[in-house]
Amino acid sequence: MRRHTRRVYNLCYRFTGNSTSAEDLSQDVFLRVYRTLPSYESAQGSFTTWLTSVTRNLLVDHYRRTRRDRMTDSIDAMPLFEERPSPARTPDSWAQATELSGHVQQALARLSPELREAVILRDLQGLDYGEIRVVLQVPEGTVKSRINRGRIELARILGEMGVRPA
Repeated sequence: MRRHTRRVYNLCYRFTGNSTSAEDLSQDVFLRVYRTLPSYESAQGSFTTWLTSVTRNLLVDHYRRTRRDRMTDSIDAMPLFEERPSPARTPDSWAQATELSGHVQQALARLSPELREAVILRDLQGLDYGEIRVVLQVPEGTVKSRINRGRIELARILGEMGVRPA
C-alpha cells in the first residue's frame, strides 16, 4: 500500500483542495481497500485501476455528503497546492509555480464533477483511456469527450483568470 499512498492522496487532494480532508479520505480509501480486497479480480484490470475506482467511489460519496457545505464556501477560501521548494528552484520560480498551482486548483474547482474527474484522472494521474473507462464506468468515447470538454473549459476559465500559457 505504501507504493500507492501518494497516488491516492494526490487524487483526493485534487478533488477536495484540502490537505486535511485528503489525508482523511486517503485513510478511508485504504480501510475500504483492506475490507474489499477479496473482491479484486485481476482479470478485470490492474490493481492500480481497481484502487483508483475505489478511491473515486469514495470521493463521489464524499462529494454527495458535502454538497451543501460547498455551496456556501467561497472560492477564495480554497487553499493553494502545498508545495515545498526544491534546492534547485529559485525563489522567483517557486513563487510563480505556487501561484500557477493555485490558479489551476481554483479553475479545477469550477469544472463540473464529471469533467473535473476525467481531467484529473488523465492529465494529473496519468491513467490511460481504458483505465479511466473502468474507473468511471462509462464508454471510452464518453471518457474522451469529457477530457476534451474539460480541457477546453479549464483553458477558458484560466483565460478568464488572466492565466496565459508560458
